[in-house]
Amino acid sequence: MGLRYVLPLRPPGKTFTAWCNSHLRKAGTQIENIEEDFRDGLKLMLLLEVISGERLAKPERGKMRVHKISNVNKALDFIASKGVKLVSIGAEEIVDGNVKMTLGMIWTIILRFAIQDISVEETSAKEGLLLWCQRKTAPYKNVNIQNFHISWKDGLGFCALIHRHRPELIDYGKLRKDDPLTNLNTAFDVAEKYLDIPKMLDAEDIVGTARPDEKAIMTYVSSFYHAFSGAQKAETAANRICKVLAVNQENEQLM
Repeated sequence: MGLRYVLPLRPPGKTFTAWCNSHLRKAGTQIENIEEDFRDGLKLMLLLEVISGERLAKPERGKMRVHKISNVNKALDFIASKGVKLVSIGAEEIVDGNVKMTLGMIWTIILRFAIQDISVEETSAKEGLLLWCQRKTAPYKNVNIQNFHISWKDGLGFCALIHRHRPELIDYGKLRKDDPLTNLNTAFDVAEKYLDIPKMLDAEDIVGTARPDEKAIMTYVSSFYHAFSGAQKAETAANRICKVLAVNQENEQLM
């Protein structure tokens, strides 16, 4: 499946940086500036290794432009090998620090590795993630998730996702629809402190814009999906193992 991207504007830059760092910290590093820190290709290759669990070709350690282009090309070739069409993104633009191209490249990586494989009842990727959000927040009367922009503006959607999975973390009954800043900051702070989901959005940015950035919201929400669905899968597997052990013990007692 080829994923095409539409050139994103400035807003997702902070979100994309935080998303990259949530993975890069597993390798003991991080980026400060998304358009600068991927220019030599080294951290870009490392990011892809962390999120894919695969080894890329050995990077060039030289400091010359030709070495940087070689490294970025290795990263782009790896992304392409995963079935992603990188439309008009070239290594030269990344090495030159082209902001639009760099953000476009990171968005394709997020789509491929954090969103494409989400599957909920025959729907996948963006539609699957949206359906998951709708299912999880359905019991909450004042939450109506229809998209990845204005549906999240009052902050209650984020709070409902957390409360549905970890009700002890948020006193949902005390939240007010007309106090979006408190709701958003509550969700972001709790997610960072207890769920290991870094703060990828600014409450003020979301409240202060008519339509929040869709790519930024999707990126952040996908982190909730992976945090919660991963935990559920682990729990289900643990329950299965416990049942198997219990059956084995019964069999041994019978013998």
